[in-house]
Amino acid sequence: MVLKREDITLPVTLFYDGDCPLCVREVDHLSRKNRKGLLRLVNIRDKGFAQNYPEFDLAELDRLLHARLADGRVVKGVDATLAAWEAVGMGCLIAPLRWPGVACIADWGYELFARNRHDLSRRLGPLLGKNACKNE
Repeated sequence: MVLKREDITLPVTLFYDGDCPLCVREVDHLSRKNRKGLLRLVNIRDKGFAQNYPEFDLAELDRLLHARLADGRVVKGVDATLAAWEAVGMGCLIAPLRWPGVACIADWGYELFARNRHDLSRRLGPLLGKNACKNE
């Protein structure tokens, strides 16, 4: 099922990889837009993460972006991105990625990106002024 903007319950908790320069860049952007505080950010690399969130598999969180909606549903990939952007008031910019016919292409592109995220971060991190991913 493809997530729709109207199905997103706020606030949203986004689980991100704080050791990934590409992820941190996106989280920094979202943080600046989070004026209403409806996006909660959780670094999966923080000490104690596993104890605080035992219901999550760290390897799966590292493989795909995850977000938990206020009603407890967990969404992944492009749906997690849509939820995060909706929480900061910019969901309309990402919503076209969930349209019929576009969603399958967006999901495929995200899966391709996610599989290569560590390598991309290793290559692009220095250009972004960040170190490469620590977890390769």
